[in-house]
Amino acid sequence: MTSGGAKRPPTVADVVGATIAAQGVVDAFGVIGSGNLVATNALIAGGARFHAARHEGGAVCMADGYARVSGRVGVLSVHQGPGLTNTMTGLTEAAKSRTPLLVLAGETPAAALTSNFRIDQHDLVESVGAIADRVFSPATAADDAQRAYERARLESRPVVLMMPIDIQAMPAGVSTEPTRPPLPHIAPPAPAPEAIDAAAQALALARQPAIIAGRGAVIADAGPQLEALAARIGAVLATSAPANGLFAGLPYALGISGGFASPLATELLPSADVVLIAGASANHWTTKHGAMIAPDATVIQVDVDPRAIGRNRAVDIAVLGDASRAAAALTAQLATHANEGFRTPELAATIASRRWRDEPYDDAGTDEWIDPRTLSIALDRLLPAERQVAVDSGHFLGYPAMYLDVPDARSWVFPNGFQAVGLGLGNAIGAAIARPDRITVAAIGDGGAFMALAELETAARLKLENLLVLIYDDAAYGAEVHHFAPMGHDVGTVRFPDADLAAIAHAAGAHGATVRNPRELEAAITGWLAEPHFRPLVLDAKVNPTICAEWLEEAFRAG
Repeated sequence: MTSGGAKRPPTVADVVGATIAAQGVVDAFGVIGSGNLVATNALIAGGARFHAARHEGGAVCMADGYARVSGRVGVLSVHQGPGLTNTMTGLTEAAKSRTPLLVLAGETPAAALTSNFRIDQHDLVESVGAIADRVFSPATAADDAQRAYERARLESRPVVLMMPIDIQAMPAGVSTEPTRPPLPHIAPPAPAPEAIDAAAQALALARQPAIIAGRGAVIADAGPQLEALAARIGAVLATSAPANGLFAGLPYALGISGGFASPLATELLPSADVVLIAGASANHWTTKHGAMIAPDATVIQVDVDPRAIGRNRAVDIAVLGDASRAAAALTAQLATHANEGFRTPELAATIASRRWRDEPYDDAGTDEWIDPRTLSIALDRLLPAERQVAVDSGHFLGYPAMYLDVPDARSWVFPNGFQAVGLGLGNAIGAAIARPDRITVAAIGDGGAFMALAELETAARLKLENLLVLIYDDAAYGAEVHHFAPMGHDVGTVRFPDADLAAIAHAAGAHGATVRNPRELEAAITGWLAEPHFRPLVLDAKVNPTICAEWLEEAFRAG
């Protein structure tokens, strides 16, 4: 509408926003500027709820977390130039983790050679692994928008749709709708029969097989098919860190393979004589620099991306295809096969009694600090089982991976493909919006909390009463302290004065509490859960800064 109330004719920007809304978009995120306001308003008019962040870096993380939990395309809207550059770290993470995102980004006109906003947005986006697309003209605007959305959905990758502001302002073309209907669901590729034959033969000969599944298996919803195969061949199950929760609750599931692996998983996985890697890259994190897979084990790798197979570890049998379809085909091929393998009642009982929380440790809590292990175990006990956990990067990140259970893989958000600190809070906000029926835990460090501090106000403004922000606060960049201090380096630049993050959270409109012991944790959690609050809870947990995480040495070995 114009300022006088008269209806203005639709522009290209209106067509783009309306077309994206018509794809069934429920929620969208972003920061509004002159280069994306009209398209975003059209998106909202089409039925999408828009959640305004305080910074584009937080907004892209919200869209990422939303997409990972919901299984839908995350939609983001940003201004041209700095609006887009502010998203780049989060966009890189989404690209590395194969998150389906659509970014609507304003763009300077081609002829505006001296614009302050002018950068090569196309090459910038492509350089981090995302796809660059563009609105070309009024005649193609609807088709351009639909194509970009479908690419994000079908390829499970971030797509940035450039919207030149001069083209945005043009009157809409004769047709304001796409010239073709949306693409139907496309079944993932089936593996070649000869590859299935080879893999089935190897599994039939296995005495004690193991299956390690990754994020590709989560995207393929391959959990039930992999468990059916594992039951047939007598395999134990494990996941990469990003796929945590895929086998939650199963009696022969060992949890995470690699640096966060329990002592029992570290003992059992290297004894497997055949290892099926499904939708995982088998990188040094998942294999613990090779230690989780025996040197003489037969390795089968299943992936839809041919570049992933054998990239990090030599494989004996390659299966190119969807993890779910490959597992189902292998189970059918082995229909008459039965192998006890690892699956004995004794091992099931051992697995049940040797979770991370069952492993002994010396509690290093004091009057001033809480032990991060004690903190994590106590929080797991206090929260409902139906919860979601989003984990930032940093020295603390293994504690939630080891001690906080999730009911399924879609409830585990692990934005660590780029290992960037500061993404976890935004991811958790997006996850909380996607699943308002579940408590969402943002497990972050104090370094990441300060990087994303503005989004505490966003969480409070959006009244995310299901969001619990747990800050593992050691008043430092702990990884650097523990790595370099023993070598004699001065680490004063990565230590900071103690900050009252609970008070900062309160000022932003959230509930805030400081936690130094399990009693204070229980009081804060039970009070928050019991009373109507309509606000997120931020816990500033003062963790003992002298504790060095067990996986840290391995992390720095990786570079």
